[in-house]
Amino acid sequence: MKIWTIANQKGGVGKTTTTVTLGGILAQQNKRVLLIDTDPHASLSYYFGIDSEELSSSVYDIFINNGPVTADTVLDCLCPSKLDSLFILPATMALATLDRSMGSQQGMGLVLKKALAAVEQEFDYVLIDCPPVLGVLMVNALAACHKVVVPTQTEFLALKGLDRMIHTLEIMGRSLNKTFDTLIVPTMFDRRINAAIQAQSRLMSDYGDKVWQGMIPVDTHFRDASQAQAPASVVFPKTRGVYAYAKLLKVLERK
Repeated sequence: MKIWTIANQKGGVGKTTTTVTLGGILAQQNKRVLLIDTDPHASLSYYFGIDSEELSSSVYDIFINNGPVTADTVLDCLCPSKLDSLFILPATMALATLDRSMGSQQGMGLVLKKALAAVEQEFDYVLIDCPPVLGVLMVNALAACHKVVVPTQTEFLALKGLDRMIHTLEIMGRSLNKTFDTLIVPTMFDRRINAAIQAQSRLMSDYGDKVWQGMIPVDTHFRDASQAQAPASVVFPKTRGVYAYAKLLKVLERK
């Protein structure tokens, strides 16, 4: 089971779009895929039409589980999608209370890693969509993963957020005694805008081989796909955005 965390400490850079689209392509390749929403705003959950406030269980229940997390504990929290092999572990607003209520408890940073170990035989890929803040949820997502994908909008302010994220990975790496396999992914690229071209150039000069050589273009089909509550690869398979994510996936699987 491969676990990829999609993270950035800036919002609006394409984390959820990246998680959903990569997950959709993998599921269409007959891979068993789990998408985990760890953002209290629950954008990933709502993307699939899941109102987690109306669910009996969510990822929050895994964090507050008193005993060892079993496979049944995790599987009981899952929601199906329009793809048979794609499942969602939804978020809830209650996640926002975890840092205050449980953040200082010993072992809280490894809850998700242990939960995923319990379902290791159930899925081929797990993609974790992170909140844009460093706290117990992002710590869990980073501790659990094999690879970190950092979507970064090609504009100046997003690059400042990227600096913070890379610094966080360095600190977390020392704390967890691991080196993160990290790939920075330029998103929302518009070649007609000079600022986007300059931002892409800055990415390459500052981060070198950590940056994917391609880019995800601006594509309104991503928004339309969310209204259809299905990955863009399902409803708009021949669009340039989906084509770009398919190329990215090949690089992620090869690295």
